[in-house]
Amino acid sequence: MLQQQDSNDDIEDVSLFDAEEETTSRPKKSKIRHPVASFFHLFFRVSAIIVYLLCELFSSSFIACMVTIILLLSCDFWAVKNVTGRLMVGLRWWNHIDEDGKSHWVFESRKASPQDSKTVSEAESRIFWLGLIACPVLWVIFAFSALFSFRVKWLAVVIMGVVLQGANLYGYIRCKVGSRKDLTSMATSYLGKQFLRQTTGDDQTS
Repeated sequence: MLQQQDSNDDIEDVSLFDAEEETTSRPKKSKIRHPVASFFHLFFRVSAIIVYLLCELFSSSFIACMVTIILLLSCDFWAVKNVTGRLMVGLRWWNHIDEDGKSHWVFESRKASPQDSKTVSEAESRIFWLGLIACPVLWVIFAFSALFSFRVKWLAVVIMGVVLQGANLYGYIRCKVGSRKDLTSMATSYLGKQFLRQTTGDDQTS
């Protein structure tokens, strides 16, 4: 079962796919249970970065390099959004239009329970979140590098990488953490704890 949350913070229990129900009886293992999904979770995004870094060494055609990178980024966006998140960590986000033409963003996560907690591989979870976080950070670095080195023609490609991979990162954080209210409350709580800790430390030193 999954916990579904739309843009209006309405929550209901839904099944991700019927096939997912079969996984609830499988024991939790540290090994990789979905090797193909894990491979493609990293393949497209890492390949896009490698092509960006090395394409000028092997090809003088900017158009060919740009098209290759955009295709890899698009494949990565689709694979991570629709396949690897569901299989590797039990998360999914998507958009639908209701009868009134209003757009709704839905963020789903597998509902926590003793049975469902056994369906996620720890190794796959680490691979998923490492790839999901590290690659957008690299694209942000590339964006600043392209901007300050006046590589204007590459700036659009880099921004595409930031947007596509950043969208997946934001979507899955929303799935994992919850609504914007939850994100705000977590940030406020963290800052409050840091302030209290600093205040306590100052009082002890004085």
